[in-house]
Amino acid sequence: MRKQIKTKKLYTLAALALALSGTHAAQAEQGIDLGGGWLFSGDIRTGWVTYNYNNPNGIPGINKGHKDSQGFYVVPKLSIETPNWAGFSAKITGAGATDFGLNNPDKESRNFVFDGGDLESFVILQEAFIAFASENKAHSALIGRNELYTPMIDTDDWYMQANSFEVMTYTNRSVPDLMFTGGYLHKMAGVWDSGANGTEFHAMSDTSFVAAEDKARADDNGVGYLATQYDNSTHNAQLWGYYAPDLYNILFAQYDFTQKTSYGLAYDLGAQFIGFKEDGKLADNDTTNIDYGIYSARFDGSFDNGIGFATGIAKYSDGEGQAATLGAWGGYPFFANGMIFHFFEAGSLRNAASYKLQGSYDFSKVGAEGLNLAIRYTYFDLDPEYSFSSQNEAQSSMKLIGFSVSYDFLEGGYFSAKYEHHDTDGEPGTFAIRLIGGYRF
Repeated sequence: MRKQIKTKKLYTLAALALALSGTHAAQAEQGIDLGGGWLFSGDIRTGWVTYNYNNPNGIPGINKGHKDSQGFYVVPKLSIETPNWAGFSAKITGAGATDFGLNNPDKESRNFVFDGGDLESFVILQEAFIAFASENKAHSALIGRNELYTPMIDTDDWYMQANSFEVMTYTNRSVPDLMFTGGYLHKMAGVWDSGANGTEFHAMSDTSFVAAEDKARADDNGVGYLATQYDNSTHNAQLWGYYAPDLYNILFAQYDFTQKTSYGLAYDLGAQFIGFKEDGKLADNDTTNIDYGIYSARFDGSFDNGIGFATGIAKYSDGEGQAATLGAWGGYPFFANGMIFHFFEAGSLRNAASYKLQGSYDFSKVGAEGLNLAIRYTYFDLDPEYSFSSQNEAQSSMKLIGFSVSYDFLEGGYFSAKYEHHDTDGEPGTFAIRLIGGYRF
């Protein structure tokens, strides 16, 4: 029998949406004002995804054994927010995913919507937090489940469902142009970026990409972080430190100089360093080895006529650990990785370099509000001493080309079409397509 579809949970969410939308409440700027400061909001998302690895049977010797996958999904997400009481507020968000039994389960192994093991529809308590913000926003704090945004641990809400974290965090903005923040993340859920079952919350150590033996030794540890940022609209400098006990530490440093010229060009000239270093029990064992850095620079800009561009260059140091860290916990701040879909088929990026060139156009300049187009090319100069195909052939390059069309409409409607093709030495070409749309209210 085909998989068991847990539709009752999805029907509960749908019924809640209908009940609340039927109260004839006034539409607020964001969400529906239920009266007395209570707010109801949602995001009903649908999508068709295709990942073609030229490997319909999942043969291990082709593209790391990744199997061709495709499917259609509906992802409802509904939230209720409380009024503000003396600076305190709360929010609850329920989210889920279903295919209504329409997909072929033999083609769902790498669609990154359901858990790869049981391929069942699910509902999750995506957010449940209490927040505080002082009247002048100088002090803010949050505890609970939340869609968090930081450079290396992030919600990554680009696809079917966002990541969510169980977190405690505090931010201080009492000094003009300065921000200080710190926090602790205990657990995470998120199918695309979790190294565990992403449809449920697991400890940050379990959701990392390190080997199973290292996850077990880390004993359900979380991740702590401290950061500071200076931003005066021209100079933006930030420094973040992440500490994952018995796994690895991350140092993230970035500086951006932004300016607008008299020729109608607004640009961003940036430099970035990200360092990964093994720690504790992971460092004491050789199951996973992590010790490398990424040095990057970018020059991005846009003209008043709607034409935009983005360029990036990155160099990976000669150290191990890229596969165990890149994209873990949803962080993708990289200037020149350049993947629209965040996946690559190279054997290793150790000692590699990457180069990105992107062009874009904002069609609002010719009257088509909300319509944008981007085309991107990225070249990876791989080190054949470290990077090998599934057939153990040395790899010298990986080329990626892709485009994205996005359209926002009706003050809440959105649609995006993304395509990317990969050409990697020693492997057949791969491509992916994502057609995702929905409505936020």
